[in-house]
Amino acid sequence: MMKNAVTDAATLSVAPMMDWTDRHCRVFHRLMSRHALLYSEMVTAPAIILGDRNRLLDYDAAEHPLALQLGGSDPAELASATRIAANWGYDEINLNVGCPSDRVQSGCFGAVLMKTPDLVAECVARMIAVSPVEVTVKCRIGVDDQVPEDVLPAFLDRLRDEGIRRVTIHARKAWLQGLSPKENRDIPPVDYPLVHRMKQDFPDLHLSINGGIADSDSVRHHLRVMDGVMVGRAAYHQPWDILGQADRLWGDTPPFTTPHQVALAMRPYILDHLASGGRLHQITRHMLGLFHGMPGARGWKRTLSEGASKGGIEVYDAALQQVTELAA
Repeated sequence: MMKNAVTDAATLSVAPMMDWTDRHCRVFHRLMSRHALLYSEMVTAPAIILGDRNRLLDYDAAEHPLALQLGGSDPAELASATRIAANWGYDEINLNVGCPSDRVQSGCFGAVLMKTPDLVAECVARMIAVSPVEVTVKCRIGVDDQVPEDVLPAFLDRLRDEGIRRVTIHARKAWLQGLSPKENRDIPPVDYPLVHRMKQDFPDLHLSINGGIADSDSVRHHLRVMDGVMVGRAAYHQPWDILGQADRLWGDTPPFTTPHQVALAMRPYILDHLASGGRLHQITRHMLGLFHGMPGARGWKRTLSEGASKGGIEVYDAALQQVTELAA
């Protein structure tokens, strides 16, 4: 199995999440872990080709290792978007074959592509042909009435034939009719044993598991079998729990020993953002869960939720005071 810096970073990754994993969120997450692989929100191939590339693709250099997730189903469009994104400096280009949202289905990409493995194969082949960085895939175990035990290994076989060497598998089916995107994240049961078997059956592939992984103990449990673990909502809502000690997975000392230190380290970045005309809320909305389960967490969250949309650094300092006093 190929091993490189990005593959090594994929030991633990933070999932691409629409409206959540923007550049401010990623800077915040990167402070807590030097090593974890971070993903962009999904960006469609036509948007990159036709849209405002600076807005869609720009990032802070500190965010590396960083992957861009693409959505699309047209091989030529995906190849063009891959070439553009790789030249932008992303460390990996990932194809979304797992998102069940209505707007994704209407564009004939995301999880619905599980039904057309030959089209996915053509897409990734075209992407790999033009990309100087690794192309990867994020998928589900199946959709609708598909039988995952049959569909998933055949799908992985097809990807491998086209040169894909790293896949993240969300261990749930996606029901494209009858369930909302939110329900698709919770209602279909997770099938971790099936994904674990895929690692046994495809030892040459780097396989990460995703879906419902809620704490660092679960991360370590899955890493006994899998090459990598991707965490979504837990990394967002309880970032310190997932990322605060994550660098120990690589045998490294974490950058900070407390979430208070993280909050203080974010302050210069926030001041720069405010000085350039940005709003406090654009950053702090990603930080509400930093002190999850700790004394003062409620005051921190309330102060930022109520004041960050209109206030400046004084609101941030007031929120920090809520947790500093109780910690002392």
